[in-house]
Amino acid sequence: MTESITRLNFARTEAARPALDGRAALRFGIALILIWFGYMKFLPYEAEGVAGLAQTYWLFGWMYPLVGVASASIVIGVLEITGGILIALGGRFTWAGLIGALMGVATFVVTLSFFFSAPGIVQDGHGFPALGSTGQFLAKDIGLLAICVFLALDARARLNRP
Repeated sequence: MTESITRLNFARTEAARPALDGRAALRFGIALILIWFGYMKFLPYEAEGVAGLAQTYWLFGWMYPLVGVASASIVIGVLEITGGILIALGGRFTWAGLIGALMGVATFVVTLSFFFSAPGIVQDGHGFPALGSTGQFLAKDIGLLAICVFLALDARARLNRP
């Protein structure tokens, strides 16, 4: 009986401390990527590059005639930076981490959806799985999506703890 109480108290003490473990590394890494990518959306070369894919895409195409290439890119950048900052805060503020991770999930689901419509996904003259330059660029988002899913599930679990 005493041993189980000691384990329980130890477990509660450990759970109450902020964990500096793999989750912190994942949180830092994905926050840095989102903030960095978001920052680049403010630069003209990146805005033009994004427009090349997003201008004809149903989810973003409506923005370009309304606000133009630069402003549409800035909107996307602000969303990415916001998600990154919220994820970074997630180690201390669980709700912020959950919202940021869900924003990251949405970001990478959207970018991975370009696999179905963007040119250059599969290398010319080859079939799948021989990825072309666009396919290779987007493939990394599979791992980034997995990190955001993990962080969202982790935040949900932390919110549900007694």
